[in-house]
This record gives sequence, structure tokens and C-alpha cells, in this order.
Amino acid sequence: MKTILTLFLTVLLHSTYCQSIDSLSKSKLLNELSENACKCIDSINVNNIDHKKVTEEVNRCITAQIGAYQIGIKLMEIDSLSKIALEKDGKKEINISLEFDENSDKYKEYYYDMERYLMDNCSSIKSKIAVNDKESAKSISSNPKALELYSKGLKEVDKEKYEEAIDYFDKALKIDPDFAFAWDYLGLCHRKAGNYDKAIIAYENSLKVDPEGIMPLQNIAVAYAYKMEYTKAIEAYQRLAKIDDKNQEVYYGIGNIYTMHLSDYENGLKYMCKAYNLYIEQKSPYRTDAEKIINIIYSEMKKQGKENRFVEILKENNIRTE
Repeated sequence: MKTILTLFLTVLLHSTYCQSIDSLSKSKLLNELSENACKCIDSINVNNIDHKKVTEEVNRCITAQIGAYQIGIKLMEIDSLSKIALEKDGKKEINISLEFDENSDKYKEYYYDMERYLMDNCSSIKSKIAVNDKESAKSISSNPKALELYSKGLKEVDKEKYEEAIDYFDKALKIDPDFAFAWDYLGLCHRKAGNYDKAIIAYENSLKVDPEGIMPLQNIAVAYAYKMEYTKAIEAYQRLAKIDDKNQEVYYGIGNIYTMHLSDYENGLKYMCKAYNLYIEQKSPYRTDAEKIINIIYSEMKKQGKENRFVEILKENNIRTE
């Protein structure tokens, strides 16, 4: 059953308060409330927290702003609402309904509006939900010196000083070669620095230590994609799927390669629909990225006269078109 909170607002005609609300644009309101959500997201502690928990925390930060966003939008619509409101003694009674059923289309409309804005304007959201390293027995070194060097490396990563970070991670790994997270970040820094072969070697070394490490498996695929070795990139994603078949990045990554690099739009759409549904299921803001790729695929399939096939694939994946 829908959960709807109805507010009854009595608004004086020609109210200066109402005039001030009318002067606020939707974009300004969205910006102000999204800033609150972004600050909340930035405060999320991702240390040794799995990806699902981080996503839930991001969702909580966005959800906390949706009520205020709905109220703001409704207040901006008071002029049109007042035309059908009952007039009583120089006042008009306005009925404003707010939707709080998270599964309803109306609630999703508000939620996705803010989520899209945050994905485009809040740097914290992507950095937080990109966390995918879950600690295992060999993730962290027990050697104090190796840990000290690793911590210094992380500080350089935060400053985007990748060459300096590489030096620290290299030194930490000379002390403890079984330090999986150090291998992961060494690979990340090499990838950021454009050293793709070195990145792949670092990730493979991490997997020798921890064969089920999500971060190295995912990033090996990314490194191969940067090298334009797309078959190897797809194989790497499929390798990750054997460990985690619910990992959205497997389907997004393969779908993106088929779409953006191989111009195979039908296969791209099939994988991207799977990614989209998983993002929806797991309430991940990366849904907006899948949405953008699906729109690109639609444009390309339309040029090819394959609009009906596009719709068919969406239906096969239980995705509605409007």
C-alpha cells in the first residue's frame, strides 16, 4: 500500500512568503538540497565497510533530502494549485500530497532527479561507492613499517600524487609481499599514471595473495580496456562474474565495451539492462551511468532502424518504456 503524507497548507492570498517561494527555481532548490546530501555522503566512513553497506549509506543521505525536495517543488506550484483550491475568507486552502513509498513511480522521480544531479556534481559520491575492497586475512600487513609506508601512500593517492604513492607502496611490498591492499593500490596508481602493463602485473600479484579480491579483478578489466584489448577486458570481467555474479560492474563494463568500442549495440544493451536492473535492486547511484549508455544505444539503434528491437530487449529485461 502506498504511504502518502498529505499536508494541508493555508496560504494567504498575495502572501509575501508565497512570492518568495515562487522566486526560487527548481534548479536552485535541487542544488541546495543536493549540497546537503553531498556533505552527508562525504562524511561516510568507508574503512573496512563492504560495497553494499556504503551504497546503503549513500541511499540514506539522498533519502533524507527527498521530503524537503518534494515540499519545495509543491510550494513552487502553489499558483497553479490555487486555481482549483477552495477560497475561504480571503484565504485559500491548498492540498499538497507527498509521496513516501520508495517503490512508487512518483517517489522515484524525485529520488532519481537528485541522484542524477549528485552523480554529475558531487565528487564524493563516486569515490565512496567505488570502494570495493573487502578485508580478508591477507589484506592488511601485520608489519608496522609496511603499514606506515602504506598509510603514507594512501595520503599521496588522496592528493592525486600517484608517482609518490607508487614509491611508498613499492617500499611497503618489499617489506611484506603478501600485503594485498598495497598491491591493489599500486595497481591503481600505475593505472592512473598510464602504466597499464605495470597495473595489470600489480593486480595479478594481489590475486596471488587473495584470489577473490574484487578490486584487482575489476581493475584488470579496466586496464585492458584502456589498452584497447577489448577481448581480454571482457574475459577479465567474466572472470570476476565467476566470483560475484551479482557484481553490477561486470555487466556495465561488458555493456560499455560492446557499445562504446565495438559498436555492437544489441549485445551492449543486453548487458547494460542487466547492469541497470542490478543498480536499481541495490539502490546504486551508478544507475544514472547505465541510463546514459542506454540512451546512447537507443540513438544508435534508431539510426539503424532497430527501434523495435531496442524495445524488445528492454521488455525481455522487464524495463518499462514511457
